[in-house]
Amino acid sequence: MAEVLLYHHVQGLTDGVRAFADDLRRDGHTVHTPDLFDGRTFGSLDEGMGFVREAGFDALRERGVAAAEGLGPELVYAGLSFGVTAAQKLAQTRPGARGALLMHACIPVTEYGTPWPGGVPVQIHGKEGDEYFAEDLPAARDLAATASAAELFLYPGDQHLFTDASLGDFDADAYRLLLERVRTFLASV
Repeated sequence: MAEVLLYHHVQGLTDGVRAFADDLRRDGHTVHTPDLFDGRTFGSLDEGMGFVREAGFDALRERGVAAAEGLGPELVYAGLSFGVTAAQKLAQTRPGARGALLMHACIPVTEYGTPWPGGVPVQIHGKEGDEYFAEDLPAARDLAATASAAELFLYPGDQHLFTDASLGDFDADAYRLLLERVRTFLASV
């Protein structure tokens, strides 16, 4: 079984993020869900982004990085949209990563000053018509083409946070398929 460090999206540690973590826990995985927003959740992406701007994007990402300090190095780092910033940074820069799950976002590998580490598998998931993921799609394609064990999955539709059952963007069919792929991934690391 894998140990997963799952970072929430910009709307916070919502019930839908907790439900996703619980789905993985039911499979026997250990899943940590640090709350980078100290209990705050937001009703929209715009409200969440307003909070991130006010609190400081880099400060919140570093809070996410710090959440890994008390955990062993052999983690699967998982991020949902905003949470990808911490998950990807740790997967790229912290030795011992077992894998990365990047959902709804992907950062250019050059952002963290080091190439993607050899032997660290990664899955990237996004909606093909999602205006936010469209900005990240070139980085996702680049990572998928250059990492030794990378998969890029595009789902039909335009919802951004389609994995969060507590939000209006939830897509049950796409979520089931993503969860099946994530389960396969976690079983292999």
